[in-house]
Amino acid sequence: MIAPLPGDRLTHSCDPADFGFATTAEIEPLEDVVGQERAARAVDFGIAIARDGYNLFVMGAPGSGKHTLVRTAIARRAERAARPSDWVYVNNFQEPHKPLAIALPPGRGNALRKDMEQLIESLRGAIPAIFESEEYTGKVEAIDAEFTERHEHAFGALGREAAEQSIALLRTPSGFSFAPVKDGEVMSPEEFGKLPEEEQRRIESTIVALQGKLEKLVREVMRWRTERIERVKALNREMTLLAVGHLVDELKDGYRDAPKVVDYLDAVQRDVLDHADDFRRHPEAPAAIARLVQREEPSLRRYSVNVVVDNGAPDGSPIVFADHPTYQNLTGRVDHIAQLGTLVSDFNLIKAGALHRANGGYLLIDAIKVLAQPFAWEGLKRALTRKELRIESLAEMYSLVSTVSLEPEPIPLQAKVVLFGDRYIYYLLQVYDPDFGKLFRVAADFSDDFDRTEASTATFARLIAALARREALLPLDAGAVARAVDFGSRYAGDGKKITARLQRITDLLTEADHLARTAGRAAIAAEDVDRADAASRDRADRMRERVHEEIVRGTLLIDTTGAKVGQVNGLSVLALGDYAFGEPTRITATARLGEGHVIDIQREVELGGSIHSKGVLILASFLAARYSGNRPHSLAASLVFEQTYSEVDGDSASLAELCALLSALAGLPVRQSLAVTGSINQLGEVQPIGAVNEKIEGFFDVCNARGLTGDQGVLIPAANVDHLMLREDVVAAAREGRFRVYAVTNVDEAIELLTGVPAGSPDMVGEGPQATVNGRVAVRLREFSTARRSWARPGVRPGAPDTTRRHGGD
Repeated sequence: MIAPLPGDRLTHSCDPADFGFATTAEIEPLEDVVGQERAARAVDFGIAIARDGYNLFVMGAPGSGKHTLVRTAIARRAERAARPSDWVYVNNFQEPHKPLAIALPPGRGNALRKDMEQLIESLRGAIPAIFESEEYTGKVEAIDAEFTERHEHAFGALGREAAEQSIALLRTPSGFSFAPVKDGEVMSPEEFGKLPEEEQRRIESTIVALQGKLEKLVREVMRWRTERIERVKALNREMTLLAVGHLVDELKDGYRDAPKVVDYLDAVQRDVLDHADDFRRHPEAPAAIARLVQREEPSLRRYSVNVVVDNGAPDGSPIVFADHPTYQNLTGRVDHIAQLGTLVSDFNLIKAGALHRANGGYLLIDAIKVLAQPFAWEGLKRALTRKELRIESLAEMYSLVSTVSLEPEPIPLQAKVVLFGDRYIYYLLQVYDPDFGKLFRVAADFSDDFDRTEASTATFARLIAALARREALLPLDAGAVARAVDFGSRYAGDGKKITARLQRITDLLTEADHLARTAGRAAIAAEDVDRADAASRDRADRMRERVHEEIVRGTLLIDTTGAKVGQVNGLSVLALGDYAFGEPTRITATARLGEGHVIDIQREVELGGSIHSKGVLILASFLAARYSGNRPHSLAASLVFEQTYSEVDGDSASLAELCALLSALAGLPVRQSLAVTGSINQLGEVQPIGAVNEKIEGFFDVCNARGLTGDQGVLIPAANVDHLMLREDVVAAAREGRFRVYAVTNVDEAIELLTGVPAGSPDMVGEGPQATVNGRVAVRLREFSTARRSWARPGVRPGAPDTTRRHGGD
């Protein structure tokens, strides 16, 4: 029979003597990520290529260093890159609902904002001073005097003409009127009535004629008033230009390299000239009215500069991480403020999104977050496809609000977008989103682990040194580093690999640092790493303890001594988040005469997954092919995982199920001191499975609780030997001969170990002796076949001798 594995093959321990240092403080730290060369090349390519659609999707397990590697690579490139432009929004004086976007050299956006604030502040003092000056007052008075003189002269001439005809021009509160006079006095109606009719008609006709002249004169006066207003306006513009012109010209001189700014300043000057009264001092409103009317001179807000993107910091291209990538947080928004019960907005309330801040640089987003936000994914794709940033309100797009909003001028977009996510997200987007492949042409796939070699172990030690310094941990001695390497292999589930999920290593060393500091040590020791690992498992160990307690108490029926027919200890693993543990499960099989069916009870009651069902079908096919190749396969068998009340999936128990079925057919008892794990193929070969360490330790813990006898052990696939990273107590028990681990390559090796009976040659099963397992199974199935044929022939009782001669026996 196969010998158990020696203790040194049950784990792959790192020897601290292989390191040439006492603590990690003596070695140069490594800032790069280990074992991700392929992903690093993809990231460098995706960052370097300046083509549309070559954005990156970085995929891999959480904690594998994706963000660290990408940020480091981008930071190196961003340091050498030119800073992108600042972007500001200013008022569009022609169409206020369409604010203008202006690009400025880095750092000039805030400079323009401050310059405009200073300009407006200067105008608020200069313009009122101009209008209160003696020069302005004198010119206005001259205009008023001219028009007053013209007015008086015109009305004086009309009055004199009326007086020559004994008619007086009277000024009344309601205007001008004419009345006859006599001896310098205005006639009363009685006196006018005493005049001869001919005189009355003459006076009336004279007044009518004068009235016509008066009406023409009044119209002329109205024209004079309009002319006066225009002349005053022209004077106001002239005087305002004296205050504004030189200030704006000085400002324009500083922005000759930005033509759009110069055009904007010209528009500002024209608007100030047209609205100079907005800068003049107004009398204070009564307190009661001031409380009702918000008087903050809102009209002057139109001269502000809204800096939406400021790239004034001297650190190269921007690197933006969108932690909460909603639609508005990505593409920007326009806010509103409540004013007298209504919502109003202007260009000062335009807010930049993450794409604005990353424009000219890099935007980093978690794929699952952007996909989970309504409209965010479509908004991101639309911006990348259009190559412009257009701020659009979702509320108005879907008619959820009726407020008048703005249509800001779009900003050209030139940014590299990096998505982080799991592999399944990448492949789902590839299949179901036709735009995804056009926009994210570069995929960087981060490995979950890397090869454990002498060189990679030394590099991993340098990475641990960098991690300790970055996290402000104590230095690690060589023993602690060796334990961290072993933990990395254990976490990877492979003695020839080390996990690339560095976050778990960081958590372990952080806890070890705490224990070392508590103990007063100057460096983290191997003992601290072991204690931290044990404490981490202990915190998550409640469920494992409860399950094993039920096994030890006999509530869950698991035998670890004796032998029974058709009963095998299978091994399963339970995963609870990031923690997994193994437990034994009783598998039983029964066999009887039938039509060649193997009943999977788990599947029949819908407690078996598709992979488990596949494993049962494979072992059924193996039985039929090996033992009933030239006769009817007259078997009815059933298999079940006893005391399981939830779904069972995976094919790692198919070897145990086959051994249980072979035991039932051969009538040979199986050693209950052994547990079995491994999957089987149609050729009877044992295939590797996952979580081999947890499964072995699960059965070991049960046996240890009941007392190790030296007969207990586990059968595993030979292909899993390289994956072994068992706990120290399991390895120690194996070295002392108190627990055994067997590596098998086929079902015959497994059934020999379980029954203690030779399997026999599979090629000779038709003629094999009944002393072998295969021979006993073949005889039993031959009996089933004979009985089935007997039942099928009329007049022949089952058990009666069959005299029919056939070539080659049955």
